[in-house]
Amino acid sequence: MTLRPDAAAEEAELQAYLGERFDRRRLERHEQEMEAELARIGDEAILYRTSEAYLYDLTAFAMWETKDPYRAEVARVVRPGAKLLDYGCGIGSDGLRLLAQGYQVSFADFANPSIRYLRWRLGRRGLTAPVYDLDADELPGGFDLAYAFDVIEHVEDPFAFLAGLERRARLVLVNLLEPEPGETALHHELPIAALLEHAAASGLRSYALHHGRSHLVLYEPGKRARPLAAAAARRAAARLAGRGRANA
Repeated sequence: MTLRPDAAAEEAELQAYLGERFDRRRLERHEQEMEAELARIGDEAILYRTSEAYLYDLTAFAMWETKDPYRAEVARVVRPGAKLLDYGCGIGSDGLRLLAQGYQVSFADFANPSIRYLRWRLGRRGLTAPVYDLDADELPGGFDLAYAFDVIEHVEDPFAFLAGLERRARLVLVNLLEPEPGETALHHELPIAALLEHAAASGLRSYALHHGRSHLVLYEPGKRARPLAAAAARRAAARLAGRGRANA
């Protein structure tokens, strides 16, 4: 994956935040660091609420161009000034970029080191934005668009996860990752064919496959799906279902 032009700035900001505790080797070994921390803690729920290794992991992903097409889809469908919900925001790199483009972004995640870093980043930029604790706060609705990038593969019930976004926003934008060999234990295998069918039946507006395995769906619950988008999503669902039967 290609580095973003601002990759060095992402690393420098984490270094400024951590100070003498910053260890570049942890950034270079971010996936191994996460696996080691999970093995030590032994509980995903605790990991997501306590992990400092996640700072390095999320910074590494923010340094790459992986999510550029996802944010481009946000800009394609809603104008600056729109109210966005960054659900499962982590260190907030996506929302910070969208804030800089003029969107109103609210952040939501568990209280953890990543959220503390996000609050510091907002303060460093002189910005204010709501940051909701998913364990303690009542998450409001009324958003123009709710997005979750590389989040749904971490949850226990992906359909309940989508239902929560659907209650809070007019548009929902998520990506669904196909598994790959050597996948981290933190990624749960998703029922992608069923999730694509859900989106196709729920007002699907666009579908695209990125990076060979990331299915990006934008849908508007309660509306009629756009035929071309629904047909493309259902073709992808049929391909995945056929692959599953062949491997059974």
